Amino acid sequence: MNNFLFVSAENDAIPNCKAGGMGDVVRDVPREIAKRGDKAHVVVPAYSRLHKNAIFKTDLEFSLRGVDYKAELYEVLPKKIIKNITHYVIHHPEITEGGIAHIYHDDPTEPFFNDFIKFMIFSTAVAEAIKIGAFGDLDIVHMHDWHSSAVLFLKTYHPAYKDLKKMRYVYSIHNLAIQGIRPFYDNYASVHNWFNDIPLDHEALKDPRYQDCINLMAVGIRLADAVHTVSPSYKEDVMLPSRPPEFIGGEGLEKDLQQADNEGRLFGILNASNYNNIRTAEKGFLYRNIVKALFRWLQDESKKYKADFLAHTGEKIMKYVGNRPKFIVSSVARLTEQKFYFLKQSPEAFEAILERLKKVEGIFMLLGTGNPDYEEMFREMSYKHDNFVFTNGQSEDLIDSIYLETDLYFMPSLFEPCGISQMLAMRNGNPCLVHHTGGLKDTVAHMKTGFAFGGDTYEGKIQNMLKVFDEALTIWDKDKPKWKRIQANAKKMRFTWENSVDEYYKDLYLL
Repeated sequence: MNNFLFVSAENDAIPNCKAGGMGDVVRDVPREIAKRGDKAHVVVPAYSRLHKNAIFKTDLEFSLRGVDYKAELYEVLPKKIIKNITHYVIHHPEITEGGIAHIYHDDPTEPFFNDFIKFMIFSTAVAEAIKIGAFGDLDIVHMHDWHSSAVLFLKTYHPAYKDLKKMRYVYSIHNLAIQGIRPFYDNYASVHNWFNDIPLDHEALKDPRYQDCINLMAVGIRLADAVHTVSPSYKEDVMLPSRPPEFIGGEGLEKDLQQADNEGRLFGILNASNYNNIRTAEKGFLYRNIVKALFRWLQDESKKYKADFLAHTGEKIMKYVGNRPKFIVSSVARLTEQKFYFLKQSPEAFEAILERLKKVEGIFMLLGTGNPDYEEMFREMSYKHDNFVFTNGQSEDLIDSIYLETDLYFMPSLFEPCGISQMLAMRNGNPCLVHHTGGLKDTVAHMKTGFAFGGDTYEGKIQNMLKVFDEALTIWDKDKPKWKRIQANAKKMRFTWENSVDEYYKDLYLL
């Protein structure tokens, strides 16, 4: 039996510990490993909340900033108990929750200040837990994004953690754009302040662009035994330099990724989707679920500033209850540059999409929260356009209804390491219209399982997006047999964890 440890900022196998797709992966991969008879431990920060009502396991004592620290390891009850998987959280008063999904901080003036502090404490506590055998004798330590890469820094440079070198370390990149860059010196949230007893190997740790800073994403890429991108096409993208907005590639780390590839350490393996025990919604409840969500949000103190807009959305929805639109286009996503750059930069293109939908008595539904500028733009669009329904909040019931009752799922991501939304939409037999980048290239085939646009220039991409949108609506309106074939092909696609984890065992874990 092999013994695995997953170290991450998110884990959707336990309640209230997910902000994005990383949480899904850290939930599903251990389940597939456990099915094979191997043992998996998953550890995340407690964020001052997840340790409540959990089972205390042990104290973890270590030194940081020249000061003695004591963190606590707890075992947490998961949403679903599965043999061979144990879930843990690490609590320390300085490992606090942030405003993004009650996990990450958003530090506009000094990026990563708060997150650096909490993930340094977390990673050191994880290293101590490994050292004292809290997870048993480990074979593989699998870390996710920059939040956990300090474990590699500690096992490489810290004399107290040299015993950690005997395991194999795998590092997964979920979002290369967020790199955890902090100064080496002269700041409370700097490497030297927290590890003042370790000589710093600047060359091995530095950011290629800001040479007086550590880049924790780069640390993961440089020091892991195997590095993993979450789709094959994203692996190819990240080894090329970015040329925004035409192309988002290695984001300054392309040379590190090329080197990892040359050394045989870089692998692109597609994330998968869950096809068992799916949360199912019933057809016919889309508008009811919107109204329910709106009433709930109206009672939420933190959403009071949106009260007028939520009421406006409710009024808009009521007219569709007895007069169903003929065609629904939808998007469910965090409102960020990655997901909606094209619509923010070219609002006239979005308005052209809404005008085209009017011709077939169609509507566009968008659900999400995120960047205030993006929220504001979509709220303004909703006031302006009758057939744009913007539900500015989060609701699992409503998301399930949207995936169930959509006709076309729209995903114009600027870049996409893998993407899960397109897999969830296809699982329901909904064709997707996507920007052909990263994992969207690996999952959506133009005119076979969905629709895709590309282009060599920004203007070319926008023109192609509108052209392909028009083609999709024309097929739905004028060629029902072809539309039904694309729907059926989408529904048949299977991106399974069984296949992906086969590749993990072969390439990442060497088992």
